[in-house]
Amino acid sequence: MKDTISITFKQSTIDDLVGFSELLGKEVNIMIEEALEQYFENEQKKLIEKGIEEDASMTNLDYDEFWDGVDIG
Repeated sequence: MKDTISITFKQSTIDDLVGFSELLGKEVNIMIEEALEQYFENEQKKLIEKGIEEDASMTNLDYDEFWDGVDIG
């Protein structure tokens, strides 16, 4: 089954799409697909970086804090 999405653009966005389509010799659908792929890649990188930062913050103890209360003997 094919999903259907309704997308609405501002007139200025439509004008830009048509203008760049003519300048670049690309179809509007291809330009939108390329833009979305780039957007998804950037957002995925942000999510990965955020996950790394969150992981680091959960284990961000200095040496003394880490070993506090540990008896090695």
